[in-house]
Amino acid sequence: MKNIAVQLYSLRNLKQSFDETLTGVAAIGYNGVELIGTHNISADEMNALLHKHGLTACSAHVPMQMLDGDLKSVINFHKAVGNTSIVLPWIGEDMRGSDASTWVAFGKKLNGIGQQLADAGMSLHYHNHDFEMRVYDGKTAIDWLLESAKPENLKWEADVAWIARGGQDIVGMINKYGSRITRLHAKDNAPVGENVDQGGFADVGYGTVEWDLVLPAAKKAGIEWYIVEHDLPKDPMHTIKRGYEFLKKHL
Repeated sequence: MKNIAVQLYSLRNLKQSFDETLTGVAAIGYNGVELIGTHNISADEMNALLHKHGLTACSAHVPMQMLDGDLKSVINFHKAVGNTSIVLPWIGEDMRGSDASTWVAFGKKLNGIGQQLADAGMSLHYHNHDFEMRVYDGKTAIDWLLESAKPENLKWEADVAWIARGGQDIVGMINKYGSRITRLHAKDNAPVGENVDQGGFADVGYGTVEWDLVLPAAKKAGIEWYIVEHDLPKDPMHTIKRGYEFLKKHL
């Protein structure tokens, strides 16, 4: 059985406690969760909840200001909860490169942060949206970014829905960077004009992503964790249940 996790951002709008949310995640069958920082609880509290529900913290989204400003506390918390994979989930427009050289410079900066994490027995991953798929001087921004850092210092958490929205080929990207993609964001797009109230996303397996091509490429790449995500689901628990069941059936 493959490791299937859920990005807890998908469940952020539920009006319930974190404990109740994890209860629902575990009941569906997930064996992992991708955290959003610390969820404003201590490492001891997080450990107790993960243990209670039989869940593993497979990775965590951590903002740039924490990676750049308080990396020591990031390392301490996540090592304490058994998580060794740190993911930069998003960068604002002020940090986005407008040409190849700015993406190269950012890649070098992340290489330095990744080296510090590697020295602590951890790893740094970059999570894409659509803007990293733009082409500068013949290569995409994600190409420039990853090529400017050592593979051991910067890995890629590939979000397949955003790759497609950015106009790039999902399978081609996975084949190219497979050895650097240990975590895959399993996300789906609705047909153009549909699910507008859900950001144009669909439940995993029920949209336009060609999973019959993507999943074999992901398997070949040796993906360690498949992480279900939907940015704006109408019924979050129903959405992540469908995603889990689809992946369980097809992996």
